[in-house]
Amino acid sequence: MVSVSIRGGLVLLAVAALVSGCAGPAGTGVRPQQPLNAPPAPAADLQADKTRIRAARLRAEQTRIAAARRWGLKEVPLTAPPAPATKPRITTRHGFEVDGHEEKGLPPVFTTVPTEQKIVFLTIDDGAEKDPAFLRMMSELKIPYTAFLSDYLVKDDYGYFARMRDTGVVLNNHTLHHPYLPALSYARQQREICGMQDVIDKRFGTRPTLFRPPYGNYNADTLRAARSCGIKYAPLWNEEVFVDHWEYREWDQDIHPGDIVLSHFRGRKDWKGTMPDMVRRFLNRITAEGYAVARLEDYL
Repeated sequence: MVSVSIRGGLVLLAVAALVSGCAGPAGTGVRPQQPLNAPPAPAADLQADKTRIRAARLRAEQTRIAAARRWGLKEVPLTAPPAPATKPRITTRHGFEVDGHEEKGLPPVFTTVPTEQKIVFLTIDDGAEKDPAFLRMMSELKIPYTAFLSDYLVKDDYGYFARMRDTGVVLNNHTLHHPYLPALSYARQQREICGMQDVIDKRFGTRPTLFRPPYGNYNADTLRAARSCGIKYAPLWNEEVFVDHWEYREWDQDIHPGDIVLSHFRGRKDWKGTMPDMVRRFLNRITAEGYAVARLEDYL
């Protein structure tokens, strides 16, 4: 009687398991775990997220307005559009080529980035002036720019340019001693360019891919040497901005979409004003004409 009861109980348990669907993988008798889908977020939560995003954007805009007022700008600088997903093709400007430029794969020399958007690129050369107010101004206004450094001018205060790098500015190559490169041999040009690559790598942790020849002067040896040092681009400029005036490369004496604008790390010793004065002139002009400042490296 006892053995019959046990067998009957086992049969009933097996039937119950099959009926209830509790059987797991073969031989386990464990119910398999089913993935759980997260319930959709309540409409109230989605609305709260949208409200927070709008509030953050409003605070950011109010901060920009306050910064523009604090730095004496006539208008709030325009914000550049997002960087392009597909980079424009950069080629050497007509008339700026050296013999065999494209065939030898030498870095392109250009003054404008191909784009129809109303943007310009601010680039600043050498490193003589180290004005803390300039760093604050550019950081508070969130204006992108690109620096081209010469070691003989920056070596007395690498920390200044490290702080610049920490704000997202890319530090690029402008040679060790700012010589007139076409007068030098290939080997000496290579020392000037590769030597500055080493300095920037040691002091700031990166090896630049952008190089600007001093005075905008170069020859085939310059570009060959630059390529050997890891340089991919040699941007020049289409306009130059000072504290009290602009200078232009083009006959129409105007700015154009994609133009590269040059300025320098200079102060009252060389100018009739400061670097913030130069930035103020630059931003007032381009903003009035509907231009924004974009980051050059985002387009290369």
